[in-house]
Amino acid sequence: MTTVIEAYRQGVAEGRLKPDPAQETVLDALERVRHGLAQPPVKKGLFRKATYEPVKGLYLWGGVGRGKSMLMDLVYSMVDVPKRREHFHAFMQWVHNELAKARADGVEDAIGPVAENLAKDVRFLAFDEMQITDITDAMLVGRLFEKLFDAGVTIVTTSNRVPDDLYKNGLNRQLFLPFIALVKDRMEIRELVSDTDHRQGRLQDTKRYFTPLNAENRAAVRAIWDDFAGDQGHPLVLRVKKRDVTLPGFCNGVARATFFDLCGKMLGAGDYLAIAEAVRVLIIEEIPALSRSNFNEAKRFVTLIDALYEAKVEVICSAASEPETLYLEGEGVFEFERTASRLREMQDANWGKEPK
Repeated sequence: MTTVIEAYRQGVAEGRLKPDPAQETVLDALERVRHGLAQPPVKKGLFRKATYEPVKGLYLWGGVGRGKSMLMDLVYSMVDVPKRREHFHAFMQWVHNELAKARADGVEDAIGPVAENLAKDVRFLAFDEMQITDITDAMLVGRLFEKLFDAGVTIVTTSNRVPDDLYKNGLNRQLFLPFIALVKDRMEIRELVSDTDHRQGRLQDTKRYFTPLNAENRAAVRAIWDDFAGDQGHPLVLRVKKRDVTLPGFCNGVARATFFDLCGKMLGAGDYLAIAEAVRVLIIEEIPALSRSNFNEAKRFVTLIDALYEAKVEVICSAASEPETLYLEGEGVFEFERTASRLREMQDANWGKEPK
């Protein structure tokens, strides 16, 4: 049986992975999970049914671009048990939908049956980008995880935050603290400390703003997305104030959407803040010329860029013209000067290097 350490070193030897001493320091924790889940069920007592020994989970945290998702995907690919891998935001949306179904069937305390049904289907859950920003999620995640742990489900998650910083400064945070204690008790906490931002390296010499909107530039942006996602991209649905905000393409912190997806719909500051929290790189395609004829869309675009700028999200764009000439006439031209300046600044190769 191939170990995680052997698979990692094989990937390096074949050129699929870049060697990183910091990543190697956490391979033992990933191998512990893989090895534990590979063990056969054991029978305790003469008349008892054979059951699987619980395997302690793993909480892998560190700065952006350090390879956390890649390492999690590596162990996920090697685990041969019923399993499920999702972005944490998408998982919580699924949980809310399942809770709503259970309540519609008259179940008063719906967390129990939702967790029970999930535990029947999977032994291994892998979550990318665990972060809690919504009070509703904060109030239910503790009970949900406790029931999953008690049912023997193993959870591996990545995060940019140490557990103590989850839901930091959130409303009624004291009610969330037991969940942090639960994570520390039921999961191994490992920090991935690396000076290398692998994602930044991929963007270091990459052009980030493509204009005009022609076949050549569209193909160039698609190539950047393909380099990040390959055939692994999938939609990411964020739940914001009981509404769904959809990014059509998402893979390991990189998202892809058109201007219309982001600004042609009735989205607001809260939606854009949720997007900025959920992604590390955002590819925005087909930004049109802006004027009084699409004033509302232009206003949303200004709000979107402000949210991405403040959150240090890296942005790649295809647009009708350069930032300074995107918005030339109509109400809002003066306000757009700041947006154009920020778009220009965000094209710098060092943009977004600071941890979020």
